[in-house]
Amino acid sequence: MDLILKYFPNLSEDQIEKFRLLDSLYQDWNLKINVVSRKDIDELYLRHALHSLGIAKVISFKAGTKVMDVGTGGGFPGIPLAILFPDCSFHLVDSVAKKLKVVDEVVHGLGLTNVKTTHSRVEAIDDTYDFIVSRAVAAMPTFVHWVKGKIAKKHNNDLKNGILYLKGGDLSEELKTYKTGTIYNLRDYFVEDFYDTKKVVHLPLKYKG
Repeated sequence: MDLILKYFPNLSEDQIEKFRLLDSLYQDWNLKINVVSRKDIDELYLRHALHSLGIAKVISFKAGTKVMDVGTGGGFPGIPLAILFPDCSFHLVDSVAKKLKVVDEVVHGLGLTNVKTTHSRVEAIDDTYDFIVSRAVAAMPTFVHWVKGKIAKKHNNDLKNGILYLKGGDLSEELKTYKTGTIYNLRDYFVEDFYDTKKVVHLPLKYKG
């Protein structure tokens, strides 16, 4: 929890309480349905919560922003972002029902009212969003294909609408066909060794009506 406050010192009391609750909620639910590896659960804030909030170092979502989290798994990056941006709406999607069971329980436990979940493949979602976020669920060309036609037309934020992707390692080959993509190194924001190779990729996508 100290890690979150280290990098996000201006949280409200309500946000601090919600971030504090994350640990006990995930510890409890992970015993019933394993959504976070045993190794990672004890480093939930470093490896999951703060990692999710890396997106918030790249962009501060304006009120009213619609965000879809594809392949949310245990609720990352969607849940930490939903705590940080209570005036934005988050749609967490995963094709594995048991993972969403945990997400739903955590959302309920936190009292988050700006999150909805759907058990579905993303291709079946019929809506548009300002941003689509994810933690490396597929190579970028595959991911772009999945979310085609799901980007809203009107831009309301400082970055253009599109994909915000959390990924690690060398991305030069994967992104070479995307000339408009921007890579942000999380080591520029977080000093912990875990973030040495972690990145946020912003890929603007045009609205396709």
